[in-house]
Amino acid sequence: MHDKRLYGTATVGTKGQVVIPADARDDLGIAAGDRLYVVASKERKWIGFIKEEQLRELVEHITDDVANYKKLLETKD
Repeated sequence: MHDKRLYGTATVGTKGQVVIPADARDDLGIAAGDRLYVVASKERKWIGFIKEEQLRELVEHITDDVANYKKLLETKD
């Protein structure tokens, strides 16, 4: 089973604000005051959001992997 879902549409207001549909906010645990980072690809013309805590976890995971890989390379010398 996949975890992808289309939640509907959002309209960009005159101030550039976007309202995330309520069911998407509920499913994804997004609450008022949460910080979302905007990610996009100009080339492929897509935009998305990632919660600050999820981005922090992703960066920690990547840096842990880099540190482990570095240790592995050092042991091969």
